[in-house]
Amino acid sequence: MNAEQRYVRVSGPRRLEELTREDQQPARDGVVVDVTYAGICGTDVHGYTDGHMLPPAVFGHEWTGRVSAVGDEVSGVTVGQRVVGAVGPACGACRQCLAGHARHCDTVFAEANGVDEAAPAHGGFATRLGVSARRVVPVPDALSDVEAALVEPAAVTFHAVRRTAMELGSLVVVQGAGPIGLLTAQHARNAGAGRVIVSEPSAARRSAAEKLGFRDVVAPEGLRELLTRAGEGLGADVLFECAGVASLLQPSAELVRRGGTLALLGFPLTDSAVSYGDWQSRELTVIGSLAYNREDFLGTMRSIAERRIDVASLHTGTVGLSRLGDLLEELDAGDSAHTKVFVDPRS
Repeated sequence: MNAEQRYVRVSGPRRLEELTREDQQPARDGVVVDVTYAGICGTDVHGYTDGHMLPPAVFGHEWTGRVSAVGDEVSGVTVGQRVVGAVGPACGACRQCLAGHARHCDTVFAEANGVDEAAPAHGGFATRLGVSARRVVPVPDALSDVEAALVEPAAVTFHAVRRTAMELGSLVVVQGAGPIGLLTAQHARNAGAGRVIVSEPSAARRSAAEKLGFRDVVAPEGLRELLTRAGEGLGADVLFECAGVASLLQPSAELVRRGGTLALLGFPLTDSAVSYGDWQSRELTVIGSLAYNREDFLGTMRSIAERRIDVASLHTGTVGLSRLGDLLEELDAGDSAHTKVFVDPRS
């Protein structure tokens, strides 16, 4: 190992600092990972602009790398193995697990949100990262490093689509064609959606959706008309709200047919106003989805390996640690042509 490692953390609103620390040794139940890529996501942008909302481990949570050291108590992970940052299996000991709700394990939820006792001191915007061995999943040989770096957001969307338990042939609307929307649309197609309509204001992102094989791609102002034709006036069977815009919540619900499902992936930072009576009278099923379980990572990697979803085409740029702040500013401005940018801490 080298004598020191570098990492970047948020130190205040729109302020980053690059720090160094002496190289760490793995905990007895941990591993040290040399980071290959860390993806920049909307959560990182919000954490950067806000300055204090993110736990340190979450700033740079979409990472992949190669194991450079393992603790004495670790089995199943070896030096030299490629891994992605993930969550562990259900612990079997928390209140949720003991009550029979292992899919909502408290330990896994804490890991996903970077607030567990073993959470690393910083995220993957770093040359090297020490984490609990629970939090890494080996990468199959069939996946490239670029694909591995996109497993985490793909697992977020895999989890959301799985939670809807949509029926075969469903009419699906995906609202927002950023990385989360594009991945959600692909998983919905795999899950048996009969028709997928993608709504997105950005022409560049609409083009990205079309390149992934989606034919029904429209600007928001054209969505209602297309949906009316496609659904014979009933509305969507399932609508995935991926934009995270608070003001869109009630209008999104109104696009769902009576008895249909509204799935919430986007995470607004302000309160939303909704019509309780509308939701109740139309018997909407509303599903919130946040993060993932370990099995979502395994299912996602199989989907990528079998070429059922295309994640690599979402990667549109790579920068070094020193340019992270510039990209966060660009993405916050809302007019970036990028879909997904990686940080390569080696450059």
